[in-house]
Amino acid sequence: MTTISDRQFEIIEAAGKILTVSGVSGLTIKNLAKEMKFSESAIYRHFTSKEEIIIALLDYLAKNMDERYTVSISHEQTPEEKFTTLFQNQFSFFKANPHFVVAVFSDGLMEESQRINETILKIMSVKMKHLMPIILEGQHKKVFTNSITSDELIHIVMGAFRLQMYKWRVANFQFDISRNGDNMIQSVLTLIKNK
Repeated sequence: MTTISDRQFEIIEAAGKILTVSGVSGLTIKNLAKEMKFSESAIYRHFTSKEEIIIALLDYLAKNMDERYTVSISHEQTPEEKFTTLFQNQFSFFKANPHFVVAVFSDGLMEESQRINETILKIMSVKMKHLMPIILEGQHKKVFTNSITSDELIHIVMGAFRLQMYKWRVANFQFDISRNGDNMIQSVLTLIKNK
């Protein structure tokens, strides 16, 4: 994706806030223009449609995740430390930017368009790109169980974390995602570690 301008980023942020408060149906160009005190035509200068805005938001998240993980995970860390760092990083980012959680976990978005689905899949593949080497290294070093394949392990791990984020979203962000997230990281590590 091409880099987004500051103005486009402001529009994405405002769209995220509307998504958080009013859901997918509330995100209209009209509401966005009102939120930003812009004319609708000013928004259309930056994005051709609501779909484009959502895709830009999800694309930004995918790129941001990729950069954050690359910077935060170091080669010196053990597989367990890398695993912990990856998920703690994600939880603290989402805690500071809950509107991205809404974008990824809005049921209505899935029906919006094939392109939105593909962008959500891109976010998942960024996560897998960073998680898979950690799981493989852990299995290779006999830290993580080898009794199930790395592919199955990834599905279990990502499913558990997806459910945690979804619960936080449905609870309207009422609980501390960092604290719950830390508990979850420890629980998942307990499950996947070699006994």
